[in-house]
Amino acid sequence: MLSLTWLFVLLFGLRAAGALILRPYDLVNREYAGHSVPVLDFSPSYSLINRRSYVAGIWTSFFNYSRSNRTFYWGGCIRSDDRTYIYTTTAVEGPWTRLATLNECYYDAGLLIDEDDTIRVRSQQVYQASFTFEGARFYKRNGAYYIFLIRLRDARFILKSTSEPFGPYTLRSLLDRIAGPISNGGAPHQGGLVDTQNGDWYYMSFIDAYPGGRVPALAPITWDSSGWPVVSLVNGAWAPTGTDSFTGSALGHEWEMNHNPDCSRWSVGNGLPLSTATVTYDLYSARNTLTHRVLGPSSTATIILDYSDMRDGGRTGLALLRSSSAWVGIARDSGRCRVAISGITMTSTWATDGTGSYVGSSDLSSCTGRIWLRASADNRPQPAGVGRFSYSFDGDSFTPLGGTFTFKTDWQFFLGYRFGIFDYATSELGGSVTVSSFTVATP
Repeated sequence: MLSLTWLFVLLFGLRAAGALILRPYDLVNREYAGHSVPVLDFSPSYSLINRRSYVAGIWTSFFNYSRSNRTFYWGGCIRSDDRTYIYTTTAVEGPWTRLATLNECYYDAGLLIDEDDTIRVRSQQVYQASFTFEGARFYKRNGAYYIFLIRLRDARFILKSTSEPFGPYTLRSLLDRIAGPISNGGAPHQGGLVDTQNGDWYYMSFIDAYPGGRVPALAPITWDSSGWPVVSLVNGAWAPTGTDSFTGSALGHEWEMNHNPDCSRWSVGNGLPLSTATVTYDLYSARNTLTHRVLGPSSTATIILDYSDMRDGGRTGLALLRSSSAWVGIARDSGRCRVAISGITMTSTWATDGTGSYVGSSDLSSCTGRIWLRASADNRPQPAGVGRFSYSFDGDSFTPLGGTFTFKTDWQFFLGYRFGIFDYATSELGGSVTVSSFTVATP
């Protein structure tokens, strides 16, 4: 981390220039910053002369920054000639200059620039294990040295030394064959640690998900009382991208209430319980509607909703919320429940001029259970955006309901569409629902 910026290096076997550098300002959204290797001039095969070098170029490398001389260092093994090349620059945008060539392939070398600015990288055995390690990354925190290693493709291990950079070391498992966030993809592995200006730590890894390639995966890190890192998981697995299970002590900053909430009628920590806070037929007047931005140009939100504690007159669900809105949810009346689609509209002076009607519904066999509700939004302005709704009882097979909802594009209500989670009463207060997760995904 430099100031409020992070730098990641991507390695390609054959692409020129090589060792692409990405610069994120929030660990998620990244811009292209430069290349550590300006030209692949290691052999004629990189120019497709006489032969080729697919998967024979740059393999796992090191990338670090020395504050004393304000210099970036990149080094990596070139598999086609089994030598290691080191490049330097004072600005990641370049120019990068070759500093040295080492006549040996230092595979997965982990460079540490110590607190006294000593540069440490070395080929030496510091621990004897019963299986093969690779992907070494070297760190120092609170006086202790850490070497992060992987067992090929499925596990991450840590060596820790509280004395010297070259040992003695103690071994501990960090992750072992956990489920990744991509269906039919591999386990998160390789990568390394990043820290923030606020003292937070994260593990940046990747997942083998072919044919798409290696997909970045990010998870929070905490440190136990003995100084060992712990990856924050969800039910023993890597959390799916874009999923909020409402397990923290507060809502994330991506969430906003539609008007000030009645804080006595909702909570977080064990899912998101919502008790009815308003008696109304008007979604726009219902308090405690929790909203989340629709990611553009198109995205889909899915909630898992337990409706077992609803009362007659209750309305709960997932909305696409703006001056013309629609929702998919549960309506309970006279002891019967149905999954329904309804709409609601607003005038240019922000007054409700129609509370909508059901444009699709399906009776449920019971008023006890949970349901997956899904809203898909295409926010592109031309032609006018559309929304679609569906529901499921197993999270896999979704049934469309209500057809296509055409977005309103009036300028007066200048805020964009948002996903909204709501629970309100139409006859008297009472009853509640619990949202166990919210997932937003983009194509």
